[in-house]
Amino acid sequence: MANLKVGLLGGGSWGTTVASLLTRNVPVTLWARNPATVAEINNHHTNSTYLPGAVLPDKLVATNDIAEAVCGADVVVMGIPSQNFRSVLLEVKQHIRAWVPVISLTKGLELDTSMRMTEIITEVMPGHPVGVLTGPNLAREIMAGQAAASVIAMEDDIIVRELQSIFKSGLFRVYTNNDVIGCELGGVLKNIIAIAVGMGDGQGAGDNTRSALITRGLAEVTRLGVAMGGRAETFAGLAGMGDMIATCTSPQSRNRHVGVELGKGRNMQEIVDEMFMVAEGAKSAPAVMALAKKYGVEMPIATDVYRVLSGDATASRAFRGLLRVSAGAECEPG
Repeated sequence: MANLKVGLLGGGSWGTTVASLLTRNVPVTLWARNPATVAEINNHHTNSTYLPGAVLPDKLVATNDIAEAVCGADVVVMGIPSQNFRSVLLEVKQHIRAWVPVISLTKGLELDTSMRMTEIITEVMPGHPVGVLTGPNLAREIMAGQAAASVIAMEDDIIVRELQSIFKSGLFRVYTNNDVIGCELGGVLKNIIAIAVGMGDGQGAGDNTRSALITRGLAEVTRLGVAMGGRAETFAGLAGMGDMIATCTSPQSRNRHVGVELGKGRNMQEIVDEMFMVAEGAKSAPAVMALAKKYGVEMPIATDVYRVLSGDATASRAFRGLLRVSAGAECEPG
């Protein structure tokens, strides 16, 4: 494993964090688009825009040349926001060697196609083993040395075990799973529920309300995930419930933050203008709705969040609607 080289694309908070973890096991070259970010990582071992106060490993090398990051890599890791994922991957394709595994860190869907990131990788670069690293992973906590657990999902049991050994590090535990669809969708869909929970928090909702939204949200996320081919038990694990809890309750969660600000009565454009990091739930909501319609799955919480994000409802009205919805059997939609 020590002979492997990793090229990681994406200089945001999570990409930089994963690159830092990987350097404990293998050489890593990180690609970032911004030359200032590259210079800061190489010269000062910091990325103050995305990880203020964190010190990066001396061994971590950054570049703004995709070819330099990719051409010698034995594993390529994609930490690129969902709506830019395909365009960067097309550049990666020009330099990657045959059969090199490509792992996604991105918890979003492509808006135009409703495709998951691993589906995009398979379409753009057929023949490359593909996987996803996901779970309840707040970047700043991991950089601070706090314990965390993640899941790496691939269909190939042999390759996934090899990659497990380069991603796991100290207090960062990495489990394996072969349910790529379920693991990937867990990371995507919980972002919508986190916005709903944030909307409640922004209006002063209590712990009981938050707990109900998380639980009912997980039920509708699981329904869609299973309809799309994922396994129900995956959504009860780290990639489902684990990620849902972290994203719905942490002040560090960008998606929850969007919901909180919506709950306070602010409009979406105001909120987005203040954020320099992407809230994937807000970006992916239309694609989630398209998938729910395609697979005939009722998602009342996600639907109300989408209506607020698209300007068709206010957060307060949507939230009151969620609380008034009639309750049937717990195993039923709604």
